[in-house]
Amino acid sequence: MNFCRLRFLALLLVFGVHVCGADNGDVAFDTSYKIIWGNDHVSLLDQGREAQLSLDINSGAGFGSKLQYESGFFNMRIKLANKNTAGVVTAFYLSSIGNSHDELDFEFLGDKEGKPITLQTNVFANGKGDREQRVLLWFDPSADFHTYKILWNHRLIAFYVDDIPIRVFKNNTKIGVTYPTKAMEVHVSIFNGDDWATDGGQTKINWTSSPFTARFQGFNVDGCSLSQLSSTNSRRNNCHASEYWWNERKYWNLDRNQIKEYQNVREKYMNYDYCTDKARYPVTPPECVSNQYTNI
Repeated sequence: MNFCRLRFLALLLVFGVHVCGADNGDVAFDTSYKIIWGNDHVSLLDQGREAQLSLDINSGAGFGSKLQYESGFFNMRIKLANKNTAGVVTAFYLSSIGNSHDELDFEFLGDKEGKPITLQTNVFANGKGDREQRVLLWFDPSADFHTYKILWNHRLIAFYVDDIPIRVFKNNTKIGVTYPTKAMEVHVSIFNGDDWATDGGQTKINWTSSPFTARFQGFNVDGCSLSQLSSTNSRRNNCHASEYWWNERKYWNLDRNQIKEYQNVREKYMNYDYCTDKARYPVTPPECVSNQYTNI
């Protein structure tokens, strides 16, 4: 069995997508994305197969998807800025437009050189957030590209670092927990977050280390967009149809091996979980137990 065949089978076991020669990096930036702000701090390289965003004392930058999506599998290959990045925030997230918004966040919180980068995730549903979880990454995310993924269907939201699940948010509307259902855009940005990101805002950005440059690849989007629904005159709930692979029953939950990997991350690398913050939540939020797989 040749290498290409082995690679295909390995990827198929994880998500059932992508084959040799059809890598996400082959899609040009402007196929799915557009620059939103900080135009002069954005560089497109390799015929649009890589985007670089820079932050200096004058501005950061950001880009976003051309379409809005109601379900999907969203991923980005990211290589963070290196060295002293205290106060610098790099974000990859989904967000709806308007009030009472939905949002799914990856936020990389920079730190002093030599200290591990913190990856913060958050989930907003109908305007309610404050569901932060933080993990210390087990590798240097500025040394090479890694893939960060969000799976979103009507039963499950899962955050992955490469193929390892680091967070789960299940649909618990039956017990009164709101769940993201609004159409969302994909966003990527780098910005000044030194009023909160590092040591609770005590460590500020050292601008002599700027510009801070993060690199991004993999611009394909596997999602059910509003434009797809309007072009086929379909009903809104068709974004939950099983014709989209991420909506198949096997993606409604983690499998047993993924649960083990997820629990390992929680035990070894998680250094903050809103679910255990009794100062903020004297009563544990109702979604916490099922999202932790404590009964497995």
